[in-house]
Amino acid sequence: MQITCTCIAGLPGQPETTASVNGDTITVDGVAYDLSAIPEGGFAEPGGEHPFAGRIARIGGELHLSLRWIYDTGTAEPIQPAAAPVLTVIDGAVPDPIIRKPAPQPEPQEELA
Repeated sequence: MQITCTCIAGLPGQPETTASVNGDTITVDGVAYDLSAIPEGGFAEPGGEHPFAGRIARIGGELHLSLRWIYDTGTAEPIQPAAAPVLTVIDGAVPDPIIRKPAPQPEPQEELA
């Protein structure tokens, strides 16, 4: 599955997007979307409430889709790439496309004399 991530800064307290792929099913934020009905060379235009941006197509046997990816600005670097990340996932978790701030280092402990 080829996933183009449209990265969007979330509102304070809004959960970050998580996703995984299992065959023709993508699970986004705990909701599974079965895309197996999309035929070769065909496409689907999702309706209703969903995390997709634009058409979902099957090209050369592979599903191509754009996914709105919400992230927390508190943990992300302030400047993200201008180009939307494109990830290919066959099976498993969709990697986080966001450039994160380095994890804070713990303060050194003073030795007791």
